[in-house]
Amino acid sequence: MSSPFLPAAEGVRVLVRLSPGSSAARVLGLAQRPDGRSDLKVAVKAPPEGGRANAELIAFLADAWDVPKRTLTLVAGAVDRRKTLFLAGDPGPLLARLEVWLDEAARGASRR
Repeated sequence: MSSPFLPAAEGVRVLVRLSPGSSAARVLGLAQRPDGRSDLKVAVKAPPEGGRANAELIAFLADAWDVPKRTLTLVAGAVDRRKTLFLAGDPGPLLARLEVWLDEAARGASRR
């Protein structure tokens, strides 16, 4: 399966499939799109009303990745389950860091 992290000028695009209204905020794994790309599946507690689920998604991922919230922006999918986020920074080190995080998250999920 491909990575949900895509290098971009001055940062990384992150493909996400959001599940709002969950019992807890957590990473659920990866989901493959029909075009072969992968989404990072994330659940959040907030309902999909007034941008609350999007705000919780950004706060949750910023905390998980230990980056300032201001470096993460929603660039597509404001009212859709499929979203594209942009994480600002040097793409090379960010991609490496995110791939390590994804591997660790996958190992943690497989232990449950």
